[in-house]
Amino acid sequence: MSASEHAPMRLGFVVNDVDTEQDHYTTIRLARQAVHRGHRVALIGLGDFTYDAGGTIRACARIPRLDRYEDDRVLLADLQGPERQTERISVQDLDVLMLRSDPAEELVERPWAPSSALLFAQLVALHDVLVVNDPTHLTDASNKTYFQHFPEDVRPVTCISRDAEEIKSFIAAHDGRGVIKPLQGSGGQGVFVVDGNGTGNLNQMIDAVTRDGYAIAQEYLPGAKNGDLRLLMLNGRPLEVDGTYACIHRYNDSGDARSNISAGGKYEMAVPDADALRLAELVAPKLIRDGMYFVGLDIVGDKLMEVNVDTPGGINMVEELTGLDFSGAILDDLERKLRLRRHYGRTLGNAELAML
Repeated sequence: MSASEHAPMRLGFVVNDVDTEQDHYTTIRLARQAVHRGHRVALIGLGDFTYDAGGTIRACARIPRLDRYEDDRVLLADLQGPERQTERISVQDLDVLMLRSDPAEELVERPWAPSSALLFAQLVALHDVLVVNDPTHLTDASNKTYFQHFPEDVRPVTCISRDAEEIKSFIAAHDGRGVIKPLQGSGGQGVFVVDGNGTGNLNQMIDAVTRDGYAIAQEYLPGAKNGDLRLLMLNGRPLEVDGTYACIHRYNDSGDARSNISAGGKYEMAVPDADALRLAELVAPKLIRDGMYFVGLDIVGDKLMEVNVDTPGGINMVEELTGLDFSGAILDDLERKLRLRRHYGRTLGNAELAML
């Protein structure tokens, strides 16, 4: 479909900091495809909002200067380069605001930033702007305890504590095997695998994780040695284009137990098996109720390792492996929601509209 066949949309993306975005991020792929469709795009950092004296929510945003870019790298260079276009926009005049920041990146330098931006986003949602994922429930999902609200059947056995003895007791009860990771973290950062071959450095692992807060200890899933599946969800259902799922197998053949791409993992297309589709079905009701529009499920065997509601990535990977337009499918869906909003107005709440 050509750009002229799409109704122009004012689309904002909230990221940690525009200057730290990278050209393989899903956000940049979505922004480039939106520009090509003729939509007006703005990128906003967590620290770029203002609630002005007149009660208007504004932001200092980066605006793409062209209407077409050769690839994601060229768009990012335009947004970050010396000639970049910065504009003070009224955020509440946008049609859609996509929240695409990773709170784990702000733990040390800017712990105030993620929660502050979510509060601005909640105010924006009061002005007929579709905000996805829903900012009220994203506040509830600010760390991995959100995962514990999903059905017990989908989760590994888990202990969350800062007490080293509690964590060591949990590991001992699971034959000296388990995974220890920060309650707030992403990208495989600070993840340790206890392999059952003695616990000589277990204290150091626990100290390293609890230094900045609570630790999660989870049972070890044997299938993890073969990597995991990242299955992308849209509207509470697996994202598909032409019968192909947005699903990749992530693995690490270097001996590192982490399969995250940011930790050196590799990836290939995958077809979700019956276990993966069952997990997707079981988590759907909560995702739908909470307005979690775009989500990444990390799956090992018949268990979920994580539900990424902040910055689910992988769109660029599946597009490059398949040649299919998954980012276009997301934009099609957002355009459809805006058409529905024109008919229903304020009778639909933000979380409702986000999941229709």
